[in-house]
Amino acid sequence: MVESICVPGFRQVRDTLKDRLGEPAPGRIQVLTGPRQVGKTTLLLQLAEDLGPRSLYIACDGPETGLPGFWDRLWQHAEEIWSEHGLAVVLLDEVLFLADWATKLKAEWDRIRRRRLGVHVVATGSSALQLGSGTRQSLAGRFERLTLTHWSASAIAEVFDVPVDDAAAMLVSHGTFPGAVGLLGDPPRWAAYIRDSIVEPAIGRDILAMAQVRRPGLLRQIFAIAACSPAQIISLQKLQGQLQDRGALQTISHYLQLLQEAYLVAPLQKHSTRPLRRRSAPPKLVPLSNAYCAAIDPLGIPGPDTDPSRFGRWVENACLACAWNAGQQVTYWREEPLEVDGIIEGSWGRFAIEVKTGPFAATDLIGLLEFTRRQPEFRPLVLCDPEQVSAAERLGIDAISWTDFLLRGPSRLT
Repeated sequence: MVESICVPGFRQVRDTLKDRLGEPAPGRIQVLTGPRQVGKTTLLLQLAEDLGPRSLYIACDGPETGLPGFWDRLWQHAEEIWSEHGLAVVLLDEVLFLADWATKLKAEWDRIRRRRLGVHVVATGSSALQLGSGTRQSLAGRFERLTLTHWSASAIAEVFDVPVDDAAAMLVSHGTFPGAVGLLGDPPRWAAYIRDSIVEPAIGRDILAMAQVRRPGLLRQIFAIAACSPAQIISLQKLQGQLQDRGALQTISHYLQLLQEAYLVAPLQKHSTRPLRRRSAPPKLVPLSNAYCAAIDPLGIPGPDTDPSRFGRWVENACLACAWNAGQQVTYWREEPLEVDGIIEGSWGRFAIEVKTGPFAATDLIGLLEFTRRQPEFRPLVLCDPEQVSAAERLGIDAISWTDFLLRGPSRLT
């Protein structure tokens, strides 16, 4: 039996898929994307178990997919299931590993539609760019896309029965990959799992499989610098200067985009109403899971007492990544010497956030107050240690603890 997982994001995606698979077949192809090791395969296996003999699960990275006639036999089997049970659901896990997958899937879907066969299709992949390019080029109008992203702190607390504050602290220090939770007591083994089972497949298989990557060493260096520089604004010129393999600036920008599409790093743009200024400003590098920082950074995991400055960066990174992973638009703002850590727009509302660990004074919030004075549609919000919330509120600014933000977002204020 497949282990049952019912975390909020997982449950929402699963229930949405179930609803769509309950519609008359054939419907649009359901394309599920997301980072490695967050539960896409588990979700498909749960669907297969629920559907029983009406389902056909295929691991597309398995050796049998390279056998002659595999593709034709797959769809012949699907037709046999439909003939016997009145419905067939084809579950293609990691479809990107099939050669020319989008063109082949388009041809089969068009054939299914012409013949009015009762066949649904769900396909997963760990690279938004590869799935996106394939669906845009070959499957336009034939698919719907869902994303299962990095787990939240509340999901870890629910599934692994961890106290909520401990789950938020875990998100900052180790990230929230569910398969790594059982390895936390063995740091070398935990780090090896993150590097070998998540980072290397994402770079070495998902990204480097694309023809656009001609300098893999440069790509890996950019990722390593980002993982060791969480929530830092780094110009492309400065990034170029740190690299042993100095690539052109447009190549570096392109590789940062690839890392984002693989759910590894988000290069946040500067918030500006002028597109040219926004594009020319240096990016703020946000690894989308602090697990990447913990596994890559040779300085190790910082503590609030032993390394407060780095710890503050890790907390800031975790908060910005949390908003990004929740589907919010996240940017930053800076006009020397003023700066705001994050500008958030989306279903949560419009917030300008400043992340503070340890004591802070009114002068530390000048950038936040100036930005919201200029753009009053954004609500100022301080994310701080629990014992510092009252200090911000005495200044007339909304504040919640960063642990509360990692667990629930700004929901308490909306």
